[in-house]
Amino acid sequence: MIYVHSVGRASRYYSARTALAPGGARLSFSELENRVKHIAAALSSHGFKVGDRLALLLPNGPEYIELVYACSWLGVIAVPLNTRLARAEIDRVLADAAPRGLVRHSSLPTPTVQISWQRVLDQDPLETRTDLPPDVLYDPEAILALIYTSGTTGQPKGVMVTHANILANIHHFNYWMRYTEGAVYLHAAPLFHIADFPAIFAPPAFGASQITIPKFDPQTFCETVERERVTHTVLVPTMINLLTQFPDVRKYDLSSLAVLAYGGSPMAPELIQHTRELLPQVKLVQVYGLSETGFLTGLQDQEHTQDRLLSCGRPCPGIDLQITDESGNQVETGKPGELVARGANIMPGYWNNREQTALAFRNGSFCTGDIGYQDSEGYFYILDRVKDMIVTGGENVYSGEVEAVIYAHPAVREAAVFGIPDPKWGELVMACVVPKPGIALTVDELLAYCRQSLATYKIPRRVEFLDTELPKSGSGKILKRMLRERFWVHRARAVS
Repeated sequence: MIYVHSVGRASRYYSARTALAPGGARLSFSELENRVKHIAAALSSHGFKVGDRLALLLPNGPEYIELVYACSWLGVIAVPLNTRLARAEIDRVLADAAPRGLVRHSSLPTPTVQISWQRVLDQDPLETRTDLPPDVLYDPEAILALIYTSGTTGQPKGVMVTHANILANIHHFNYWMRYTEGAVYLHAAPLFHIADFPAIFAPPAFGASQITIPKFDPQTFCETVERERVTHTVLVPTMINLLTQFPDVRKYDLSSLAVLAYGGSPMAPELIQHTRELLPQVKLVQVYGLSETGFLTGLQDQEHTQDRLLSCGRPCPGIDLQITDESGNQVETGKPGELVARGANIMPGYWNNREQTALAFRNGSFCTGDIGYQDSEGYFYILDRVKDMIVTGGENVYSGEVEAVIYAHPAVREAAVFGIPDPKWGELVMACVVPKPGIALTVDELLAYCRQSLATYKIPRRVEFLDTELPKSGSGKILKRMLRERFWVHRARAVS
């Protein structure tokens, strides 16, 4: 169904416009549809049918996008795999998804799980056939993809994303990012992540083309934006942070960039200001969402006022978002609680996991696991993940609030705040900090800086400086679990 409203629509209304740019060439939407048709025919000849799974272990690239389109044509379920996973982690995902086939790249780990049909894309070019494939699937409730969660909070789960979910996401994308005919979207974030996966289908619907880079780095990003005249992209704050610190960034012409959406983790107000200084012509859009929901809220460019820089914005039409207490009752304005959501963008559940699916929903709404509040004008503020809340001496500390202060220090490049066990206080606030190269910073200086903005009980009681970057998921999220676990390894619970 989603193919009809994406590439199918583009081939009818924008047939001669550029759709993709594989290997420096240019494919029109008409040419792209023919190529997808031939790839779908090849997959069909190998026995792929509605409901079968095809796993994709690939860097970003045009062929990745074409394979996803072919899956959507046939009703095959795409399983985009996180390219930063270790072999054992990939094996666990494949064992859960049980795909009929796997298309992979030789530079990435070779799974040990036995799969009946495999292709190594960089050694065996994508197969096409000229015979006709089955008719395009049109079933809104069919599963389009299994997006496995990043594992930030534990064992990955396969999020079932339907064709109707992605169609809703397209409308939400356009509400916040305002696609235009002839725009150029850059896939700089990984395609396997929900922040970028819906964007495979959004640009064609509006006559926009797509460019990919295999992996984000500031120089490749700048070169691509300059060469391809990129207008739209989605990045995570880690990438934006690297971009603003790239020494040669001002040597490149980035003036074509019109809309920059960011999300995946909080972004400190100081980093927002640096981005504004670097890209004054860009409209910034903060987006908040999850693998299970797609984007839920957006803070649009004109809403990036000084008093709202910590807000993730408001939902667009079609999304109902509320703040509730532990019993599911809506809380008063300004009071913290869990964000719960409902709408056509919400997943139907987790693959092969009825128990976790049941736990994820309450009173018909999806429970995000995020703590936040809503102000009197309807703007939402994320305080933390439920599991990241620190209870020290009976007081609740939201690590995101502490991190925002630490990130504002001019000598800090990265930071993560979490709770560690303490016999007196239950938990202590701890910070792992990566200083910027060549800038001296002491623990006493950092704590003195924090005291200017935070209550005493929120000040980190332990600080560690690291000379390497913090561990991250494939989507750029800092993996606090990996930082925390050494302190909790001999305890039955991960909270005190």
